[in-house]
Amino acid sequence: MGKQSWKPGNMLYPLPVVLVTVADGKGKTNIFTVAWAGTVCSDPPMVSISVRPERYSHQMIEETGEFVINLTTRKLAFATDYCGVKSGRDTDKIKDMHLTLLPGEKVLAPLLKESPVNIECKVEQTLRLGTHDMYVARVVAVHADEAYMDEKGRFMLDKTEPIAYSHGSYFTLGKKLGTFGYSVKKRT
Repeated sequence: MGKQSWKPGNMLYPLPVVLVTVADGKGKTNIFTVAWAGTVCSDPPMVSISVRPERYSHQMIEETGEFVINLTTRKLAFATDYCGVKSGRDTDKIKDMHLTLLPGEKVLAPLLKESPVNIECKVEQTLRLGTHDMYVARVVAVHADEAYMDEKGRFMLDKTEPIAYSHGSYFTLGKKLGTFGYSVKKRT
């Protein structure tokens, strides 16, 4: 069997799917789903999200230059999908999904209590790329739910049952295959 040649497109899957919370300058909040999110630098810690300019939350990010990335879980899968297909212009998604917001520590945007990890971000650069604007942002605070800490204080992400997005579908992450460097680790 050979390979088919397709027209250029975005086939980088699976992707993290996150819930992004935002607030405007007057304190009005919204939540929306983003599958185009990623780490771009470790020092200083920076992330990116890509958002269509017509999205309701786009203008809030433009106004404040802030947002919070909230990691998603199996328990949040339904809300994650809902917040991606419904607009904050038309409905209060936070109320509809019975979600809880907590105040941000360093940004106006709120944290999602139900998320195991909240990443507070301040935009440093906006790239107007076409269908999406990419916000490159500095991580200014991270919050981790103590319910997922082991006895040594290590965060156990696998216990949160994180989800990913792949070509129109949501998936839980599977079994751990190894840790960084296991391929070259000396066997005893």
